[in-house]
Amino acid sequence: MLKEFKEFIARGNVVDLAVGMIVGSAFTAIVTSLVSNIINPLIGMFLGQINLSNLVLKIGSAEFKYGDFIDSIINFLIIAFVVFIFVKIINKVTLKNKKDEEAAPAEPSQTDKYLGEIVDLLKKDDK
Repeated sequence: MLKEFKEFIARGNVVDLAVGMIVGSAFTAIVTSLVSNIINPLIGMFLGQINLSNLVLKIGSAEFKYGDFIDSIINFLIIAFVVFIFVKIINKVTLKNKKDEEAAPAEPSQTDKYLGEIVDLLKKDDK
């Protein structure tokens, strides 16, 4: 079982996933900082409040922190947009590579080579 586990961990997919998770969490921290420190103050200037996370709706003893919810929505939209751009770039590169592969002439199969030789021999016999 330990051997199977080592093989599983050594696969490229698992390592790629781990790297993706680490980079993703670091990117999330960057986006959170961007939203909290730059975007929210800009939005707050127009709404009359500097910090959106302070927006709270109080009903009785319950507090609904809709400012934090707005922060989360902005974070999500930024991350989703960056992922969209990233996937679009990868698809473009992949599509270009596929076009390059398709543009290269395919080497004839062994059967086609033999048929060509037979045709050449028949042409020689006809002369």
